[in-house]
Amino acid sequence: EITSLLSLYGGQFSSEQEIRVNSPFWILSIPSEEMARGLMKRTVCAKSVFELWGHGRSAGELYASLRSYPMDKMLPYLQSDSTYKVHIHTFNKTLTQAQKIQKIDALEFLPFKGKVNLKNPEHIFWILEDYGMDPNKVPEEPLHLYFGRWIADGQRELIESYSVKKRHFIGNTSMDACLSFIMANHGRVKPNDVVYDPFVGTGGLLISSAHFGAYVCGADIDYNTIHGLGKASRKNQKWRGPDENIRANLRQYGLEKYYLDALVSDSSRPVWRKGMLFDAIITDPPYGIREATRRTASQKEAVKSAERSTENHIFVSSNYHLSDIFFDLLKFAAEYLVMGGRLVYWLPIYRPEYTEDIIPRHPCLRLVSNCEQMLSSHTSRRLITMEKVKEFKDQEQNSYLSDGQYLPYRGHNSFREKYFSGVTKRIAKEEKDNQK
Repeated sequence: EITSLLSLYGGQFSSEQEIRVNSPFWILSIPSEEMARGLMKRTVCAKSVFELWGHGRSAGELYASLRSYPMDKMLPYLQSDSTYKVHIHTFNKTLTQAQKIQKIDALEFLPFKGKVNLKNPEHIFWILEDYGMDPNKVPEEPLHLYFGRWIADGQRELIESYSVKKRHFIGNTSMDACLSFIMANHGRVKPNDVVYDPFVGTGGLLISSAHFGAYVCGADIDYNTIHGLGKASRKNQKWRGPDENIRANLRQYGLEKYYLDALVSDSSRPVWRKGMLFDAIITDPPYGIREATRRTASQKEAVKSAERSTENHIFVSSNYHLSDIFFDLLKFAAEYLVMGGRLVYWLPIYRPEYTEDIIPRHPCLRLVSNCEQMLSSHTSRRLITMEKVKEFKDQEQNSYLSDGQYLPYRGHNSFREKYFSGVTKRIAKEEKDNQK
């Protein structure tokens, strides 16, 4: 998420950043404080950002680093007519109040001229101490120390204010608010973008994109979900109410003006005219566990299965294989994304058999990131982010199907087809076991 936002607002990881994957503290190189604030207005992963004045592996190194920090950068925040306070934050360790005071007093060499104001200071300074990630092996001394001026906090309050528990219209698989905002940030959604979700469901992913000023639309094969009909997913509620729909969800958060529409449509047969349309495609495809994987069927299949909605809307559907879903999704993104636009989606994984070869590829799309969310000891899902880097041409759309590097053809012997069939069955079995 941070890497995506840095590419959107400007900045990069500092050359000083020590490569410690699990460290909660990262050093970034951002050109201006304004850019830093812009980044923090988006992120739900980062807690706060500070202007770093000094850091080191020991207190001595920290103090030496602070003494070498340019005085002209310090003085604007240390004037006699200003107020300030100093916070201490320790990761993986708790300090007594006496220890905290001792550490603050050790900074007396800094030329603080202002008055201390603990309630409403103009400037807030933080001492940050990293005691590692293992709560069973907490070192006596911190692994790393930092000192800096607080600039801004992240947007973690969005997780609560957009909580699915408080949402007007929900489904069985409505996306968690935190993950929804992370996906929008992976997609680098910005004001006036057009964002599309081909498996829109109850529209949870549209809300986060609309919050960031993008115009949103979606499609889903489920007539009842799009029109807010049928059985409710909320506990102690049998049927959906007359105003339970995607538009009502965006209206709930004051975002209705960003809502374009939602269509009843089969994602395997795109209804859009030719030409690039979308700045980002952000979606959570169905895995066939709590939500069925379906597509419109042929006339031959019509005799086998027909479904009827609560308004006598009849359509014929057939099974939509998981590997075909990803095949069609990548092809659609390659054709309908603007150049540089991003596709963000979830990929279910059976961990003991997972390799990176499983990840679907397309010659028009570059893999940007691959992040794992653990579901159980054996299953997980990976948040895949891809960026369009090449123009789509109709004559090239089948050129990669038999290449082992890309998603293979849809034959019954396809490696990925077998793999994803197994993933669906294993995840379904684990869910049933958990319910028992």
